[in-house]
Amino acid sequence: MTNPRVRKIADRIQVIVAEMLERRIKDPRLGFVTVTDVRVTGDSQQASIFYTVLGADDDLASTAAALESAKGVIRSEVAKQLGMRIVPSLTFIPDALPESARALDEVLARARQQDEEVAARRVEAYAGDADPYKKPRVVEDDDELDELDEDDELDPLDEGDRD
Repeated sequence: MTNPRVRKIADRIQVIVAEMLERRIKDPRLGFVTVTDVRVTGDSQQASIFYTVLGADDDLASTAAALESAKGVIRSEVAKQLGMRIVPSLTFIPDALPESARALDEVLARARQQDEEVAARRVEAYAGDADPYKKPRVVEDDDELDELDEDDELDPLDEGDRD
């Protein structure tokens, strides 16, 4: 929908359908519906209306049935308010975005929990010395200096005796 005219039609259809569902459609099967998006083809012949329903799966099924039965009334109102020569046919599609977001949240929570477990194991079992960095050799006595040969030098990176 790169065409600005088609985008305006889609936005207007979204507003009209939302107002119709809120004010004029009095079907008891209709749940708490939110129109999330409307996509219109480039020739303005078909409009796909994406919606979400607050509630369980049975609410979604009853709302889908109510929207199918009210499709003609909604389309005639869209035709009246748009004033177009050709009115797009309406298709109601349940939006899968909330389920996808919920599944993604569950995956992220599981990954966060596994990261915390790995961090806890890392603290408990550290492989190696407490301080793994090499330190310069420190000579404390004059006797140790005498024991060194003339060829031996103090290596600042030598670890020294670590018994």
